[in-house]
Amino acid sequence: MNILVVGSGGREHAICSAFRRSTKTGNLFCAPGNAGIASISNCVNIAADDVRSLADFAAANDIGITFVGGETSLALGIVDEFERRGLRIIGPRANAAQLEASKAFAKGFMARHGIPTAKFTVSHSADFAILELESGDFGGPDATVVVKADGLAAGKGVVVAKGRAAATDAINHLGEIAGSAAADKIVLEECLVGREVSLLAFSDGENFALMPAVRDHKRLADGDTGPNTGGMGTVSDDALLSETELSDIVERIVRPTFHACKREDISFRGILFFGLMLTANGPMVLEYNVRFGDPETQSILVRLETDFVDICEAMLAGNLSDLDIKWTKGSSACVILAAEGYPVKPRTGDIINGLTEAAKVQDVAVFHAGTARDAAGNFVTSGGRVLGVTAVDTNLDGALSSAYEAVSKISWPGMQFRKDIGK
Repeated sequence: MNILVVGSGGREHAICSAFRRSTKTGNLFCAPGNAGIASISNCVNIAADDVRSLADFAAANDIGITFVGGETSLALGIVDEFERRGLRIIGPRANAAQLEASKAFAKGFMARHGIPTAKFTVSHSADFAILELESGDFGGPDATVVVKADGLAAGKGVVVAKGRAAATDAINHLGEIAGSAAADKIVLEECLVGREVSLLAFSDGENFALMPAVRDHKRLADGDTGPNTGGMGTVSDDALLSETELSDIVERIVRPTFHACKREDISFRGILFFGLMLTANGPMVLEYNVRFGDPETQSILVRLETDFVDICEAMLAGNLSDLDIKWTKGSSACVILAAEGYPVKPRTGDIINGLTEAAKVQDVAVFHAGTARDAAGNFVTSGGRVLGVTAVDTNLDGALSSAYEAVSKISWPGMQFRKDIGK
C-alpha cells in the first residue's frame, strides 16, 4: 500500500519510520519532508498547507493512506477535502480541529461539558483583556497569569506571566509574538500548579486507545529556564502515571471529551493529545492538540510494536476496539538539538558532524527536524529544532544514557540542548 505523510519535521520523520517498519507499506511519500526523511521516504515538493495539491497527488499516485502530521493542514480542512474526493486520510475534520485551532473554542467546549480545566476568560481586544486582568479575578498584582493567543501560533502563543505587569506586557505584545491573526482573541487563564504530563489517544470516531504517557520539557535551558520552545525533549516512562492516576484521567477527562465530541456532532478520528496538569484538585486539561505532538511522537513511536498500518486501518474502519495495540515495556527519551539563536532567530547552514557515529549507538534513532543538504551533500541545519536524538531501554536511566551518548557524537557551531531531560 502506498502511504503519504504530510509534514516536514522530526514528528513526521518518526511517523515515516513507523510506516517504514510495516511490511504492508509500499511506496512511502512525505510532503514536503526534509533531508533526513529523504533517506527512508520519497520527498514530494508540496507544502503541507497546499491542501488541493496534496489531494491531487494522493489521487494520482494511488495513495492508500494519508497521515497528517501537523495542525495547520487539519485546521485548513485537509481531511474534509480528501473525504470529499473519496481519499482515505487519518486526522480530524476541520470542525474537530477547532479543539486546537481555537483556544477559546476549546475552553468553551470544556466548560460546556464539565471537563476540568483552569479558570479562564476570552477577550476580543487587548484593552478588554487588560480590564479582565485588572478586575482581580486572576489574583492580585503578583499572581501568575497565563496569556494565550486564540489561534495557531507554532508554539509561540502562550506566555506564563509572573505578575500583572508582565501579563499586561504580554497582552500588549501578543500580536507581535504570535501573529496578529492568532491574537485576534486573547485567552487569560489561572496558572495551574502541579505535575505536567501528556496523554495521547488513537480514535476511530467511536472508540479510543491510549498511548504511553509522555512528559515534555518546554523551556530552552536547564532547570526549566529561558523562553518557551516547541519542546526541547521528552521522556516516555511507565512510571509517569500510576494506575489510579490514569484511571482518574480517563474517567474525568478522556472519556468525557470523546462523548462531548459526539454530542456536538464532531466526528473525531485521528490522534487526540491531552496536555494535562496533575493538581491537588485532580487532573486538569491545559490544552488539546488534534495530532501527534513534537517531540512527543519521537518518544512514543519508538516504543510501538503493533504494525502502524494496522492501527491506521482500524481507525479508518471504526474497529479500533478489536485491535490489541502493543508497546515495548520500559522507557524512551528524546533530546532535541537546536540551532544557535533558537527560538528567536535560529542560524542555518551549519554543517552537522557525527551523525554516522551517533547512529551506531545501540537502540538510538536520530530523527531529523530542521536539516537540508548542501551542494557537497553534507547535512546542514535548516531550522530551529534540528535533530531529535531518541533512545529506548528497559528503564529511563538507560534510555537517557544512550540518548546523551549519541548526542555527544554530534556537533555543529552553536548547537544547543538541555542536559537535564528526564530530571
